[in-house]
Amino acid sequence: MGIEVTTLCYIVRGDEVLMLHRTKKKSDLNEGKWIGVGGHVKAGESPYDCVRRETLEETGLTLQSLSFRAVITFVYGDVTEYMMLFSSDSFSGELKDCDEGVLEWKKKEEVFDLPIWEGDRKFLPLLFSDEPFFSMKLSYDNEGRLILAQKETS
Repeated sequence: MGIEVTTLCYIVRGDEVLMLHRTKKKSDLNEGKWIGVGGHVKAGESPYDCVRRETLEETGLTLQSLSFRAVITFVYGDVTEYMMLFSSDSFSGELKDCDEGVLEWKKKEEVFDLPIWEGDRKFLPLLFSDEPFFSMKLSYDNEGRLILAQKETS
C-alpha cells in the first residue's frame, strides 16, 4: 500500500479558472482529464513550497497569494493520496507551454462540461463558492469509477 502527498491549485482570474488538459505525459493517470496545476510534494518541501514550485514549472506563473482550501483524501486500489487543495487569485508572469498538457482559461461554469474526474465534481463547487476549509474523502474502484464521496466534518 502506498501513500502519496500532492498539491493541486486552481488559479482564478475573475469568473475564469486556469485548467490543464492532461494530454502530453505517457502513462498519465490523469490522461485526457482537465485538472488544476500541482504535483507531488518532494522531501523537505511544505505543501506551500510544492504548489508554488509546481505552478511555476507548469505555468510560468508566480503565485502572489495562496489559500489552503481543503485536504482531499483519494483512495484508489492500494494507493492513498492526500491532496492539499489550494486556490489563488493573485499571480504574476506570463503563461508558458506546459509539458504535461494544454493550459486554458475556462469560465467556472464551463469546467463541469469538460472531462473531469467525478470526484472533482464534488469538491469544485465548494472551492468555487468560497466554502471555508473542508476535508473530503473520494474512493475510486479499479476502473476509475467514483464509489464514495464523503465530505468530512468535525
